[in-house]
Amino acid sequence: MNSISPTRTTLSTAILALGIFLIAANLRAPITTIGPVLEQIIVNFTLSPSQAGMLITLPLLAFSIASPMAAALAKRQGLEISLFISLILIGLGLSSRLIDSSIMLYIGTAVIGIGIAIGNVLLPSLVKRDFPHKVAVMTSAYVLAMGIFAGSYSALIIPLAAYKNLGWQIALASYGFVTLFSIFIWLPQLKSRTKPTKTLTANISQSKIWQHGVAWHITLCLGLNSFFTYILIAWLPNILIESGQSPEQAGVIHGAFQLASAFPGIVLIPLLSRLKDQRILALTLAILAGIGSFGLLYLPGFSFTWAIILGFCSGAIFILGMSYISLRTHHSLQAASLSGMAQCVGYLLAAVGPMFAGTLHTYFASWAPVLWLCAIASLISGIFGYLGGRNIMLNENV
Repeated sequence: MNSISPTRTTLSTAILALGIFLIAANLRAPITTIGPVLEQIIVNFTLSPSQAGMLITLPLLAFSIASPMAAALAKRQGLEISLFISLILIGLGLSSRLIDSSIMLYIGTAVIGIGIAIGNVLLPSLVKRDFPHKVAVMTSAYVLAMGIFAGSYSALIIPLAAYKNLGWQIALASYGFVTLFSIFIWLPQLKSRTKPTKTLTANISQSKIWQHGVAWHITLCLGLNSFFTYILIAWLPNILIESGQSPEQAGVIHGAFQLASAFPGIVLIPLLSRLKDQRILALTLAILAGIGSFGLLYLPGFSFTWAIILGFCSGAIFILGMSYISLRTHHSLQAASLSGMAQCVGYLLAAVGPMFAGTLHTYFASWAPVLWLCAIASLISGIFGYLGGRNIMLNENV
C-alpha cells in the first residue's frame, strides 16, 4: 500500500478535485432534505414529532459512533476505497427510501449517516495529502459544494414531489442519481490505496484533553451551535408552515438557510489569519443568530431574511470553532485529540436537538419554546466562543 499519492497529471488532478466536490455534495443533502417533506412523512407513517425528529437524530448518532471507525477502515483499505464505500452506503440508504416502510426509512437513514460519517472524517485527510498547499481553498470549496447541493435540493424537493404526483419517497430517493454520478467519477481513484495521514490514524482518545478548560470552551461552542443548527434543519419548514408559509415557500427558505451556511468560509478564512483573538467576532455572530431565532418567532413576515442570517451565523460559528482547534493547539496530534473531543460531544448534542425540539412542540403545541431554545443555545454558544477566542493555547503537554 502506498504511503503517499502518486504524481498526478493535470487531468487526473482535475478529476480528483471533481471527485472531492462530488463526495462533498453527498455529505449533507441526503439527511437535510428530509426537513421540507417531514410533515408528509409524519402523515404517511403516523409518527409523533419526537419520532420524526429521530430521522435527523439517527445520522448524527451514526456520526458519533462511526467517526472513530473511519480511520481504522482507511488504514486497512486506503482512503480511496474507503471513500468509495462511503458513497455506496449513502446510495444504498437513499435507494431504501423507495420501500414504503417506516422501519426501512429509519434503517436507510442510519446507513446514510454511517456513509456520511466516513466521508466527513476522511475527506479532510485526502485534501491535506493531495492538495497540501491549497488546504484552505479546497476545504472552503467543498464546504461550499455541500451547502449548494443541500440548499438547492431542499428548495426543489417539494416541487419535485408534486411533479406528476411522484411523492416524497421518490423525491428523496432521486438524490441517488447524484450519488451514482459521484461513484462513477470516483472510480479512477480506486487503482490507488493510499494510507491516511498519521494525524488521522493517531490515537485521539487522550484523556488529558478532556481536563482542559479551553478544550471545553471550544467543544461547547461547536456543540451548542450544532444543537440549534440541526433543530432548524429538522423543523424549520414546519415552523415556517405554521407561521403561514406554503410548503413550497418553506422549502425554498429552508434551502436558503443551508446555502447561507456555506458562504462564511469565503469571508472568514482570509479574515481569521489577521485576528489576534476572535472573541468579539464569536459573540457578535451568536447575538445575530439569537436575533434571527426571535425574528422567526415575532416577525415571521421576514422569514427569508432571518433564515439567511441564521444560516450565515451557523456556518460562521462552525468555521470559527473549527479554526480554534488549529489556533489553540501546539501540534497536529493535539489538534486531532481536540477534534475528536469536539466531534464526540458536538454530534451527541446535535443528536439530542431535533428530538427534544419535537417533544417541546408536542407538549406546548407551539414552536415558540423551540425558537426560544434555539436563541438561548446560540447565545450560550457565543459565550463559549468568546472564551475559546482568547489568544491563549492549550498546555503543550496536554
